[in-house]
Amino acid sequence: MTILSPPEWGWTRLRLTVSRIGSASPEEYWAQPARHVGAPEVRRIGVADLVTALKRGFDDFGANRTDVIFLCVLYPVLGLVLARLVFGYEALPLLFPLAAGFALVGPVAALGLYEMSRRREEGAEVTWMDAIGVLRSPSIGSIAYLAVFVVMIYVLWLLVAQTIYALTLGPAPPASVSSFLHDVFNTGRGWAMIGIGVGIGFIFAVAVFTISVVSFPLLLDRNVGVGTAVRTSVRAVLLNPVQMALWGLIITAGLVLGSIPFFLGLVVVLPVLGHATWHLYRSVVPS
Repeated sequence: MTILSPPEWGWTRLRLTVSRIGSASPEEYWAQPARHVGAPEVRRIGVADLVTALKRGFDDFGANRTDVIFLCVLYPVLGLVLARLVFGYEALPLLFPLAAGFALVGPVAALGLYEMSRRREEGAEVTWMDAIGVLRSPSIGSIAYLAVFVVMIYVLWLLVAQTIYALTLGPAPPASVSSFLHDVFNTGRGWAMIGIGVGIGFIFAVAVFTISVVSFPLLLDRNVGVGTAVRTSVRAVLLNPVQMALWGLIITAGLVLGSIPFFLGLVVVLPVLGHATWHLYRSVVPS
């Protein structure tokens, strides 16, 4: 038995993970692949289903607390790094768009959590390493394609946010944090930036939520293509507009609370919401 140094162990695990990308066959990865053909059925849900999804999300978090905290501790660290970069390079106007836009890429960040809930649902013993099992999925190509599309929308949002700042309070960067806050909350141009930014940001959020809330879990759960997954997600939102709007508000409120203070709450909020979204998917798309 050879004892590896941490760098050697990490490199070995990385090579193994990369070698297993897309390695599982449909028969191996999905318990009943024959049933996972064609456009899935979508059903109506109620507020009680949202409550149940949250409860099951908390159950999954409780069952794998140490593992998911280890898995999600990266997010507050990234948040602090981003904040430091923003303040350090006079990109202060992008701090809020960066943080708010995290909701756009949240479904991508939660893929590992969906996989953990999927495996726990099947009765398997789950650890944080099972989150990497997403890479073994036969649908990893479709998942990656949709993930890149979502990230591109996030980048587009940042460009739009920068343009809004340039047209209102810019184009020069703020002289200091205090002057920036003063201009934002005590001038007409600042309130114009807030109003336009929130309005356009809402459109971005609704669009990404509509195409992704069901599609990513569906790609993990069934042998379908990106088109089918996105259309199913849109159908689910159109069939349950009030319930899905409420779910979007729950996610937004959770991310806001989790970002205070210093993004540390995301260590708990993200896994709970990630696991809960998987169970919401189960309610919307019956197996």
